[in-house]
Amino acid sequence: MPSQAGQRIKIIAEVDILKKYSDEEHPISAGEMCEKLNALGIPAERKAIYKDIELLIDYGFDICKTRTPKTGVFLASREFEVPEIYLLCDAVQAASFISVKKTRELVKKLGDMLSVGESAKLRKNIYIDNGHKSSNEEIYYNIDSISSAIEKKKKISLEYFVRYADEKGHTTADMKKMTISPYALIWQNDHYYMVGNNEKYDNLIHLRVDRMKKVKVLDEPFRHFKEVSEYRDVFDASDYSIKAFSMYSGEVGEIELRCSAKMLEQVIDRFSENITARKISDGKFSVFTKAIISDGLVSWIMQYGEDIEAVAPPKLREMIYKKSSLLKEMYK
Repeated sequence: MPSQAGQRIKIIAEVDILKKYSDEEHPISAGEMCEKLNALGIPAERKAIYKDIELLIDYGFDICKTRTPKTGVFLASREFEVPEIYLLCDAVQAASFISVKKTRELVKKLGDMLSVGESAKLRKNIYIDNGHKSSNEEIYYNIDSISSAIEKKKKISLEYFVRYADEKGHTTADMKKMTISPYALIWQNDHYYMVGNNEKYDNLIHLRVDRMKKVKVLDEPFRHFKEVSEYRDVFDASDYSIKAFSMYSGEVGEIELRCSAKMLEQVIDRFSENITARKISDGKFSVFTKAIISDGLVSWIMQYGEDIEAVAPPKLREMIYKKSSLLKEMYK
């Protein structure tokens, strides 16, 4: 690289070197910085390095000088701190809808945002459970297409596969072609769902994004969500995800739950702190909120046994009674 051109980009290269090779445990000296710049074809001297470091500090870079474990400097803060990168990597690894290939690619990109030393630590702690990961490599394209359709208020076409077992013990998939008006993308229960309306029906449908193939944005206006949901101006995905249990469909209704005092944290975790809760005795409280009346809600209530009782509406009580009766009969 010509000397003049090298000098013009020298300070940019210095920032890259600090990001890649320095951290609190691995400070870099002016001499080491010169060696790395020279290896890039950029002539450098120690005195100039010191001046550049001061200039970067004045500009706002959080660069610290240290004498331990050796004399040098290191970049003390980045766009993402180390714990944040670890948290994001854990989320990517846990997400079953992201394929093994895409998981490795994402984790590597996140690791590249750390220094070489910190990235090496990250790699030692990475474990990818291949068994629970999706094999659908179209997931990224699906998300991009659905997001684009939501923004443009357009319909999408797709193929959706549902698995079933045959009499010979083989598992296969049945592909269904659909035309959907998409309203939101929701991550729940370790899966990524699209909430929308199938043009054949007058309700909301939940589809797992990892089970979609050949998602295509159509040049056709979507069906407005106010025709098939309680929302009018904005589809409130946060509110909807609180009301939807295990992404089961159904009608939204007012519910009352009578709960043991020890269940308060579980109820708040599920419905948020915006619920109305009223103490009815030393050991009981009632909760009043809205939820989608569905098998998902029934299963959620039943898992807590006698600690949560559905008081209203009558339809919900009847659903719980029928399911408990079926279970009783099954295990007789």
